Amino acid sequence: MTNSPTDDDHDAVDILVSDHRAIEAVLVDLATRQGAPEHRRHLADVVIAELVRHSVAEETYVYPIARKALPDGNEIADRAIAEHADAERTMQELDSTDPSDPRFDELVAQLTSTVQRHVTEEEKELFPRLRAATAREELVEVAAKVTALKETGPTRPHPGSPQHPAANKLLAPGIGLVDRLRDALSGRPTSMDELRDKHQP
Repeated sequence: MTNSPTDDDHDAVDILVSDHRAIEAVLVDLATRQGAPEHRRHLADVVIAELVRHSVAEETYVYPIARKALPDGNEIADRAIAEHADAERTMQELDSTDPSDPRFDELVAQLTSTVQRHVTEEEKELFPRLRAATAREELVEVAAKVTALKETGPTRPHPGSPQHPAANKLLAPGIGLVDRLRDALSGRPTSMDELRDKHQP
């Protein structure tokens, strides 16, 4: 995400919280039900791409730290991955639903609810505990990896793909390449910057 912090003094948590705020802003925009159907389709495309990149980065680099650093880390990571899978199924359906279909707004509301619950759990529980239990240098180092993965990772939901670190590191760049090719060919925006460029005269 282009507006994420990437300076040396930012850690992985800073970047993920910045993602949360940007994703929430697009979901709020979608919830107003304002704008032409094409604009709402593009907003949905952006929020899906941002969520997919964010989820893959967390699963690849952040949850493994939680498993290692926290006594209940496995339980927290497994629950978060299950929430990602739930969101991914909703995103897949939203991806193929026309904005004029009443189901579109239902799916946006469903996705918003899942995201809000997930964000609250991470920001109130996981992230503070990660910072307390992990060396800052490690979280700063992971920030660079998260940023890099978000540049090359998938932008579309793939509910059947692996959600564990080794497979993600191996497969995400290849899946991401295919997704980005499809995005470019279809003119699908995957960030708010791209969406703004698209709507400039």
